[in-house]
Amino acid sequence: MQNRAMREYAVRRGWTIAVEVQEVGSGATQRHCREELLEAARRREIDVVVVWRLDRWGRSVTDLLATLQELEHLGFGSVSLTEALDLTTPAGRAMAALLAVFAAFEREVLGERLRAGLAHARQNGKRLGRPLTAGLHAGQVRKLHRSGLSKSEISRRLSIDRTSVRRILDRRINA
Repeated sequence: MQNRAMREYAVRRGWTIAVEVQEVGSGATQRHCREELLEAARRREIDVVVVWRLDRWGRSVTDLLATLQELEHLGFGSVSLTEALDLTTPAGRAMAALLAVFAAFEREVLGERLRAGLAHARQNGKRLGRPLTAGLHAGQVRKLHRSGLSKSEISRRLSIDRTSVRRILDRRINA
């Protein structure tokens, strides 16, 4: 149904269909067909990308806008049939600009929420960042090193990376 509607739209506009892509699998992170289509646009083999819905083209607002902006930068249009968004027209490009404004707003709100959540966690005494692993063994590392063991042997005995052993010992020297 979707492919037929897009074909009929292309015929009404007088366009020749150069490439038809059907990507199956919702939420796919690797979208090879879409990448091939973008490569065809970069090689100037196509002029317009027609999609059924914008959410079929981009998995997030940021992803969608990035690819739409890339197509526009390359001088290509894009059309979303169900949203009646035709970026080959001035009104369509204005709508895309509004989408970009809302996407930027969404990113900023998410960033504010993230920063507020981190600040709240810090205020409640939550330690942020990577958990201490090798650092928990710092006293043992220094003790074993003073007893004459090599860094490799310390690493084996304590089951921590040799680089971590070296960092612990370097901190003592530099501190």
